[in-house]
Amino acid sequence: MKSSPAPSTACVDMIRRLIAYPTVSRDSNLELIHYARDHLQQLGAAIRLTYDDERRKANLFATLGPGTEGGIVLSGHTDVVPVKGQSWDSDPFEVVEKDGRLYGRGTADMKSFIACALALAPEFAARGLKTPLHFALSYDEELGCLGVGRLIEDLARAGIRPSSCIVGEPTLMKPVIAHKGKKSYRCTVRGLTVHSAYAPNGVNAVEAAAEAVAYLKRMARRHRDSGPFDRSFDIAHTTVHTGVFHGGTALNIVPHECMFDFEFRHLPGDEPEALLEDFRQYVAENIEPEMRAVHPQAGFEIAFLSEIPALDTGAETEIVALAHELSGNSGIGKVSYGTEASHFHAATIPTVVCGPGSIAQAHKPNEYVTLEQVGECEGFTRRLMERICKD
Repeated sequence: MKSSPAPSTACVDMIRRLIAYPTVSRDSNLELIHYARDHLQQLGAAIRLTYDDERRKANLFATLGPGTEGGIVLSGHTDVVPVKGQSWDSDPFEVVEKDGRLYGRGTADMKSFIACALALAPEFAARGLKTPLHFALSYDEELGCLGVGRLIEDLARAGIRPSSCIVGEPTLMKPVIAHKGKKSYRCTVRGLTVHSAYAPNGVNAVEAAAEAVAYLKRMARRHRDSGPFDRSFDIAHTTVHTGVFHGGTALNIVPHECMFDFEFRHLPGDEPEALLEDFRQYVAENIEPEMRAVHPQAGFEIAFLSEIPALDTGAETEIVALAHELSGNSGIGKVSYGTEASHFHAATIPTVVCGPGSIAQAHKPNEYVTLEQVGECEGFTRRLMERICKD
């Protein structure tokens, strides 16, 4: 590993600035996007914005250097997960530096990478670029990579074809070439309300949902115990998870409706459609017949929520070799969390994931990134500068 000096004041100050924008996924990210737009536009960057349907959120795609095909994309998402209900020792949207760490929501996931790119953009511009350098900042990654798809569609319509992409999710600056795919669903269970004293005359939607969730748990155990496995991943098997469950109004009322959200995080090559069909078949054969014997309209509705494709970049591709060169780390990793990298890769833009911080800090109270990691990220970005700048 190449040694990296302490991060510059410019990079740390940019982290402080970006963390101060409270871009929780449910809220707008426009203040941050407009700041980044103005910062890059004054350097001569060509700017493209794409919006969500309500125009409360936007993606930014900015290009420094020649207006030619190719170039490398530095990509990151601007949204962060909520802090509500978490016990923080400080204001999560004001960076606190302590014991070699920068604390704040988004320091690890993943504003520090974006900050290094934006802080060094003036130096890229001043030195001149031999090839385009693109900045891609997206919205709603934490909700299922909802924003980046519009950004990529816009690039396709405009005929903009970058040659490669680096996504700066936290990997401890180790190049990651593969991650699992994810498909998430919302299941709504319809029952029949009666007084709880006459429960056999109703259809209890909560109990039916609980049976279904129990089967999802059995599916999870089956994959844990029997695979298939890929031991190069940090979690070597496909996982099944239920994360939200709502139903019922009072104990003396048989609940007529219940809702739960579940997901499959699957290995590349494992088919999430087959997992969903397994679940549907179990529900249809083992739960719904008893429900419909009491009330013909009772049953399950499953709605698709979001998808992150699996990433599987070949270890011998040029972007992986570049990531090795820039990071000074010859290893490669495969991770269980999803990123927008797979969307770029699916658009025939070879992509690798490499960024500062640890995923172990993501989504937690007192989230932090170490100054050492920020320094490594700055060194990575400066080595890219040496490679693609004229002077």
